[in-house]
Amino acid sequence: MKYVVEKESKLLAYLLEANKELSNKKIKNLLKYSSILVNGKVVTKYDYELKEKDVITFGEEKGKRAETKLNIIFEDDNIIVVNKPYGLLTISTEKEKEKTLYKEVSDYIKLSNKKGTIFIVHRLDKDTSGIVLFAKSEKVKLMYQDEWNDLVKKREYTAVVEGSLVKKEDKIESYLTENAANMVYKTNSRDGKLAITNYKVIRENSKYSLVSIDIETGRKNQIRVHMSDLGHPIVGDRKYGGQISPIKRLCLHANCLEIINPITKKLDKYNVPTPENFKWLLK
Repeated sequence: MKYVVEKESKLLAYLLEANKELSNKKIKNLLKYSSILVNGKVVTKYDYELKEKDVITFGEEKGKRAETKLNIIFEDDNIIVVNKPYGLLTISTEKEKEKTLYKEVSDYIKLSNKKGTIFIVHRLDKDTSGIVLFAKSEKVKLMYQDEWNDLVKKREYTAVVEGSLVKKEDKIESYLTENAANMVYKTNSRDGKLAITNYKVIRENSKYSLVSIDIETGRKNQIRVHMSDLGHPIVGDRKYGGQISPIKRLCLHANCLEIINPITKKLDKYNVPTPENFKWLLK
């Protein structure tokens, strides 16, 4: 089956109208098993926004998709984008080899292709949740990594920090370096790496502030160090001066990535919602 969209609509509503033989349940199963494609790319969200002239096609049902616990945001032949949970390493370390996002994504890929491989394009700290992009070949990985700073147009995070910030919106610039104990800190020497963080307070109460953060550089622990340097460490960030988190996690989440696809040359936008327990802290 193939459909060419004539007017803007949501995917589920469009398919229910376009084909009376497709039930609500059937369409959601097709989405769940990665069997619906829009312009050749797998779509899994029933409320996906269709645009005029979008082309909808159907692939084979991949039943094994249901076996994964991954929160997959997007997937095609070249990349897979997932929403990483907090408390999970992106890649293995000397202390931990198995419980990693890389292992989970790799296992998922091998369900449908035993020879399938994945490659890390970028990473998040263990206790930071949110968007992570993997490539399905080394060639694609290098296409992203070699031009990463030019390709990335927006990297947005949401954080809950301690206290109320005097400036509700500001830009932080400093040079960061790392010591032998893996602590990142500000240095007056330009021997460090320049880090630039923009923030804006979204909401606050007597104890916490919900902050939207847009980074211009991607230094290790950059956001955590910058917020700590302001005197408002991220909730749960014991490493950089924060108190124990009431929700038992570091309150930092990568919720938006906008990046030029080096293959299609188009701007891809990936978004995930702010964790509900972040909002609970601001009630």
